[in-house]
Amino acid sequence: MRILLVEDSQRLRNTVARALVRLGQAVDEAADVREARQCRDLYSYDVILLDLMLPGESGLSFLESLRRSRDDTPVIILTALHTVGDRVRGLALGADDYLVKPFAIEELAARIEAVVRRRSGQAHSVLRIGALEIDFSARRVLRRGEEISLTAREFSLLECLARHPGRVLSREQIEEHLYAETQSPLSNAVDAAIYSLRRKLFPGDEPSLIHTRRGLGYVMQENL
Repeated sequence: MRILLVEDSQRLRNTVARALVRLGQAVDEAADVREARQCRDLYSYDVILLDLMLPGESGLSFLESLRRSRDDTPVIILTALHTVGDRVRGLALGADDYLVKPFAIEELAARIEAVVRRRSGQAHSVLRIGALEIDFSARRVLRRGEEISLTAREFSLLECLARHPGRVLSREQIEEHLYAETQSPLSNAVDAAIYSLRRKLFPGDEPSLIHTRRGLGYVMQENL
């Protein structure tokens, strides 16, 4: 998924971004609200990680403006402010979750998965489609009970398709999901990644659930 991380501490921002990238996420970074608005104007995000105590305009002001404009992108507040009043105010203004610093990356990753799952209407972290069982929380996939080894990026590609079953996603939409602003993928990167993922998930005569719609993109669907 693609994540916007808004944090003025460069050290913390770099640490969190690197950890999430290792998990296969695409992360754009912003040091203040001005940069966050620029990113938001250019890209759509699966989740926004938002510090509150930012230079200039506060994180709460940015959150409030997002919700006023009917932007329902999931927002997780990351802050040192830890009183009940702080939490209530953040949640009341439209945050989906609230995580107090310092925090473990594992907990942050779990909360990201949870808010994205809730927004997509999934009750559980495990999705079954055809012979596949995809566990978004554990980031693993089984085919008829046998685990399939995927790279972090391959799992992110599978996640992108599986969270939108039956919906055709263009190469541009998939690329935006997989690559951050600072990355410049090759022109055939998405096609190559789809090919690799298909070979791992559906070897031999195993019917593929990932279908090509010529001129449009790709769709994950059981029966066409």
